[in-house]
Amino acid sequence: MRDVDVAIVGAGVVGLACAQALASRATVAVLERRPAFGLENSSHNSGVIHAGIYYPTGSLKHRLCIEGNRLLYAWCAAHGVRTRRCGKLIIAVDETERAALRTLHAQASANGVPDLEMIEDSARLRELEPAVRCVAALWSGTTGVVDAAGLMASLAAAAQARHAIIATRHAVTAIARTADGFALSIVDADGVDSVLRCGALVNSAGLNAPAVAAMLGYPLDGKGGIPVLRQRVNKGRYYDIVNPALARSLRHLVYPVPEHARGGLGVHVTLDIDGGAHLGPDTEWLDEGAPLDFRSDDARRTEFVAAARRYLPALRPEDLAPGQVGYRPKLQTPGREQADFLIWQDRGYVHLGGIESPGLTAALAIGRYVADVL
Repeated sequence: MRDVDVAIVGAGVVGLACAQALASRATVAVLERRPAFGLENSSHNSGVIHAGIYYPTGSLKHRLCIEGNRLLYAWCAAHGVRTRRCGKLIIAVDETERAALRTLHAQASANGVPDLEMIEDSARLRELEPAVRCVAALWSGTTGVVDAAGLMASLAAAAQARHAIIATRHAVTAIARTADGFALSIVDADGVDSVLRCGALVNSAGLNAPAVAAMLGYPLDGKGGIPVLRQRVNKGRYYDIVNPALARSLRHLVYPVPEHARGGLGVHVTLDIDGGAHLGPDTEWLDEGAPLDFRSDDARRTEFVAAARRYLPALRPEDLAPGQVGYRPKLQTPGREQADFLIWQDRGYVHLGGIESPGLTAALAIGRYVADVL
């Protein structure tokens, strides 16, 4: 006996996208331990709609980002979610970075990223971003920003319109396989225990995905055809640009040449959907089991100013205020190149691992992919 066809653990943007994709063809329940959907990484990121530039050709990150970019703009237009197609400049600050920028251009071209242009004319660069110092830039016209909260609300509403159940304050405490699927032990906010029986299970728990996999007895370090499910956590801080004149002078997203081995894309300028300007995130690898604290802190102002002054020479320490904090769930290990998304299926169990950037951009494409897998 099943209560639902599919249970989804985690109501972040990807879990909600999976729910709305699956609810058109199955009965669905989404279980979220927090008081509302999207309270972890889905609401603690830059809200950037990525174009698919950085990722190895043919990887899931590449394919799902390209598809997700197109789907996301279309979804938001159809559901009244705000987007801003402001475009992005990836810059070479000096001549030593020009070759790396050209390599990135070649990668983006191989990935089929639309609306790309290499700009090496200094007068045009000053016209595009007067406050930014650089010798060349790669322009990406399909990069933008989205109202992440509005996006998640629209996905939740679409899933619920198809009769999906989204149960917040419901934590999964144990999982067992049954003859025809899975039995999930759940505890609610009042401490009441219950069991949900489902035919298929999607683990979209984000930072907590390895712990959910462990409930089913999967070895997290990979064994006997099971991929590595263990994740490392990489913390990213943001600073808000609170100098109004400087914030208003910035017209596009501005990214340095990426720092993949350090776990990120370097301290960059992002513009939010309401017109605010921000710097970040930085990268800090955490030890396994380290507590996650989403409160902002002022621990790295000096480092942020030094990193950003390479291309924003007018920036002063007092132009910044501590912003939000996010955590990347990474299959990559420190010092290694970026890892791909992991979407792995085993007898009705679908594991979503390492869903970091461009996870928000790719969310709708991931939802379709998971629905097709099942």
